[in-house]
Amino acid sequence: MRFARGAAVAARLLLAGVSFPAFAQTAASIDADEIEAPGDAAGANALLSYPSLFHSVRAERGMVAAQDRLAAEVGRDILAKGGNVVDAAVATGFALAVTHPQAGNLGGGGFMMIKLAGRDDVIALDYREMAPSGATRDMFLNDAGDVDNMRARFSHLSSGVPGSVMGLTTALEKYGTMKLKDVIAPAIRLAEGGYPTSDALADALGEYRERFARDPSSAAYFLKAGGAPYKSGEIFRQKDLAKTLKAIRDRGAAGFYEGPVADLIVDEMQKNGGLITREDLKAYRAVERQAVAGEFRGYQIVSMPPPSSGGVHLIEMLNILEGYDLKKMGHNTADYLGVLVESMRRAYADRSEYLGDPDFIKVPVDRLIDQAYADKLRGEIKIGRATKSEDVKPGLGPLDESPQTTHYSVMDSEGNAVAATTTLNFTFGNSYSVDGAGFLLNNEMDDFSAKAGAPNGFGLLGARANEIEPGKRPLSSMTPTIVLKDGKAVFATGTPGGSTIITIVLQNVLNMIEFGMNPMQANATPKIHHQWQPDRIMTEPGISLDTIKIMEGRGFLFARTPDGALSQRPMGRTNTVMRTQDGLLGAADPREPDGAAAPY
Repeated sequence: MRFARGAAVAARLLLAGVSFPAFAQTAASIDADEIEAPGDAAGANALLSYPSLFHSVRAERGMVAAQDRLAAEVGRDILAKGGNVVDAAVATGFALAVTHPQAGNLGGGGFMMIKLAGRDDVIALDYREMAPSGATRDMFLNDAGDVDNMRARFSHLSSGVPGSVMGLTTALEKYGTMKLKDVIAPAIRLAEGGYPTSDALADALGEYRERFARDPSSAAYFLKAGGAPYKSGEIFRQKDLAKTLKAIRDRGAAGFYEGPVADLIVDEMQKNGGLITREDLKAYRAVERQAVAGEFRGYQIVSMPPPSSGGVHLIEMLNILEGYDLKKMGHNTADYLGVLVESMRRAYADRSEYLGDPDFIKVPVDRLIDQAYADKLRGEIKIGRATKSEDVKPGLGPLDESPQTTHYSVMDSEGNAVAATTTLNFTFGNSYSVDGAGFLLNNEMDDFSAKAGAPNGFGLLGARANEIEPGKRPLSSMTPTIVLKDGKAVFATGTPGGSTIITIVLQNVLNMIEFGMNPMQANATPKIHHQWQPDRIMTEPGISLDTIKIMEGRGFLFARTPDGALSQRPMGRTNTVMRTQDGLLGAADPREPDGAAAPY
């Protein structure tokens, strides 16, 4: 057994500004009767070509790709013990709550896509947080009617009712094969016995030291005695978190939503002005929803429906882009990036107006992913000339009616696949912990539209569809995605990244289907992001400066620092697993130094 950390060479090449040409063949060459990777004219398998700059990890029977190596290995070991992909995904999810507290969690929520061989459908499990029963539309407005961002993002009021525990236990009960005590045992062992602090965790704990210091519980849990941050390699133990995990082990979801742990959550709320009650916790349910699906170049793209905006707008953008010869344009050229930006601009304008919790509003999913609507939007785009965002409005017209998250993908050789994305919203959520329970609280209430036209923490705008209401789930950008060919899972992918999640997943799907990249190259290749407002293109190191100059000459606006320098930074942490005729290929994003693809 082996694992692979994100490739250091990839990071060096990215920072050096190296651009990565795609493989010669598109994935359209995949045989409909036998899932296989794209090949060159001579029949060689491009995805396994050793002259490639980037190499995925190979496995014969199963693969887990996650943002933390220890959590990926936990999932891998569950597969090795005979568990299925759901068992492995649930074990990985609980382990991430211990080893990746930046976003892995018990106090947050998420989405899980599940494809089981032998079933025609893809299951979409929604365990997004919910607004407490005491929440009100204007709860984050000050006396002047403006949004109080500190209250919306860094107070106990910012916490929605957590969904992660219910989601993981529900997935296991309905689609797993192992007992909860067996899949949660590794997480308990890691919390109770501790583990060496990774480089990434040590860096994050140090960076957020001042935030933890505002809360005595968080300071005790995430800083050493005296307030010093943990150093890389030091053993990090979480005794109270282990107690909470044991309560879940013994009583299932009721061990979290009822009893002593629930009492600790409610006590934390009552002492600090939060809203979550015992009734809110006991009433929480995970919901299965109909996955949103579309087609691109003969592949079925299946992703998360509302209250995620990810799947809807991923397919909306792919529908627009399918009308272009993207291969002829060339990967990451000015023409290619230009049509990507224009499709992103229109999708995010629609997101601001139409998307919300489908249990509360009618979301026009079918109209947004209709090909005729994509044709209309494509007709507005002029290659070689930018559109101004102020001239782009939500395209359907009026209707009658973070950046820290973590994603992991699991696949096996039988065609079973899981794509799961989970979050606390901001890195370490609102940085307040439940005293005595050992876990952080989310600040997902900021994902609602506190006021029409006021941006949230990621700069996203919203309207009435996403206003705060009791029991409502806030709109999300999380986009766990499974791609099928003739009903068989080909790859699973997803990423953290706040508002950039949808566009990063879009580019990964294009990289693999349109340009024939293997999972590591698809992950590593530099990406861009545009979200309608503000009208600026975000870029990663590695996007050609000459290309940017050409695009600026066409009227495109790029993010720049106050002194005029180009502002570039890494975006996302994509974790991808693909099934080919020769086995499985997996890759953790090289932007995450402690990520891993763990093969079985």
